[in-house]
Amino acid sequence: MDYRPYITIEPGKRGGKPCIRGLRITVYDVLEYLSSGMSVDDIVSDLPDLTSDDVRACLAFAADREKRLVRVPA
Repeated sequence: MDYRPYITIEPGKRGGKPCIRGLRITVYDVLEYLSSGMSVDDIVSDLPDLTSDDVRACLAFAADREKRLVRVPA
């Protein structure tokens, strides 16, 4: 999934953290909800401004960021 249309970074919003479509909901917020056991449907129900595509974009963004991390030699 191409997350770029969904994830925005604005210096003056939420301290420059990656947000969803310019909203004040961060990628971190969504990932934290998922890690606590909330389903995509639960998140969309609790945050009606979000769609299931927004949640998937957060996962794609996190996966891409993880892929780009520098590896520390063993």
